[in-house]
Amino acid sequence: MQFPIRCILLLTIIFSVSCTTSRRTGSPKKDDGRLEVTFIQVNDVYEIAPTSGGNAGGMARVAAIKKEYLKQNTNTFLVMAGDFVSPSIYNSLVYAGKRIRGKQMIEAMNAAGIDLAVFGNHEFDITESELQERINESSFRWIASNSFHKKNGNTIPFEKQSGNNISVFPQTFILPLTDADGTAVKIGFIGITLPFNKADYVDYTDPLSTAEKLYNQLKDSCDAVVAITHQKIDDDLLLANQLPNLTVILGGHEHDMRFEKAGNVFITKAHANAKSAYIIKLIVDKNKKINEVLPTLKMLDETVMPDSATNVVVQKWAAVANQNYATLGFDVKKVILATGDSLDGRETEIRSGPTNFTRIITMAMAAACPDADLAIVNAGSIRLDDILYPPITQYDILRSLPFGGPIREAEIKGSLLIRILEAGNANNGSGGYLHYYPVEYRPLQTDPTRGEWILNGTAIDTSKLYRVAFSDFLVTGKEANLEFLNKENPEMIKLYDADTSPASPKSDIRLAIVKYLEKLNR
Repeated sequence: MQFPIRCILLLTIIFSVSCTTSRRTGSPKKDDGRLEVTFIQVNDVYEIAPTSGGNAGGMARVAAIKKEYLKQNTNTFLVMAGDFVSPSIYNSLVYAGKRIRGKQMIEAMNAAGIDLAVFGNHEFDITESELQERINESSFRWIASNSFHKKNGNTIPFEKQSGNNISVFPQTFILPLTDADGTAVKIGFIGITLPFNKADYVDYTDPLSTAEKLYNQLKDSCDAVVAITHQKIDDDLLLANQLPNLTVILGGHEHDMRFEKAGNVFITKAHANAKSAYIIKLIVDKNKKINEVLPTLKMLDETVMPDSATNVVVQKWAAVANQNYATLGFDVKKVILATGDSLDGRETEIRSGPTNFTRIITMAMAAACPDADLAIVNAGSIRLDDILYPPITQYDILRSLPFGGPIREAEIKGSLLIRILEAGNANNGSGGYLHYYPVEYRPLQTDPTRGEWILNGTAIDTSKLYRVAFSDFLVTGKEANLEFLNKENPEMIKLYDADTSPASPKSDIRLAIVKYLEKLNR
């Protein structure tokens, strides 16, 4: 039976080696009824290599701290709380004749010793067959409580395929543990994913009701029940309030570190890209029938020496990326913004309003296209879903916009331009939300419920022609609610050919950003 929780917070960034549960061999010891488990939690990891000039994160540092904690306690487990296969700079690159699509991350996670993982919403960015390949390559356990595979008209659990062996993803998992003196406990797990990505091969059940049902199935047969989640913090708080005897919630999705407590339930979320990890010490006391939860935040910075074996994998894939991008004229290690403000590329921000990063992107497009009246980019082109901190390199720009592509210029009527801008605003919250420069929307003084679009101080004229610089995907008509934006539209008077000259900033939107930032920081 699951015990009540006594929670003790140890928020520190100092590496603690105070307690162990592994006992020295020698004369047999009597079962003391206490067992300690250590969970190392990371989440939202898109980069296998360190960021911030090599000083933060990286899967080799994750591997190093797992090995360190295993020395203290053999009951130590490394948990990935969603979002790791995508998005990534690697997903558009080619290796052995195929798009990489998260292959590098699975190999790095295997090397680092990930034990348990749940789906994040970005796992479903790639195709069904690509995700199946990544699952088959993984050596860790997956838990999928509310995410299911839509296949051949049926909704079934996801599964791992290895030759003739098929392992079905469980909705719950029970981990039996013992320590050196013979104390035996069972830890139950559920894995919850927010139903955000509506890929046609995935189906979801309601996160909260599913978690409650599965918790009730586990609670009487387990000494503790842990929820590994990938959802918004508000949903985690709702879950904690709904299930007050849940042991702990190991969460992901926000990218910036989160720590909350609802009743007796801690909710932990580490920084994205393994800049930190949460160390969760769980002490199960079967005699007193209580559980103690002690969370500690551990920064994975330059004080943590990378694990050499995992670093071999990281360097292998770094060489693949460098070779791919060198052929396109990029120097991935070159710093283009040494100091200054961080740049906000989080999806929650860029899909609902401008940030300093989106302004730089549109201004860079405008600078690359001096004949254009304005520049427009869709938020979905920006796949960083993170914050860039100086020093910022060319690699950071590449990973922010992994799809690249040329900047396309078109002459269009003002009536079409207004329609595009209004459709972009209507796409608030999605990848079709538009960023633009130097345009603004201004409410009418006579009627604040209505407004007009202002370009360089003048209202856009529906009958006038405007030259617009677009991110190339936009002019395909494949963006949601912008299907009319294509060369067949009679209000698009001319769509100019892409400039493919390697030296031209128009040839790749990322090159335009790099050149713009380099010019600003001379």
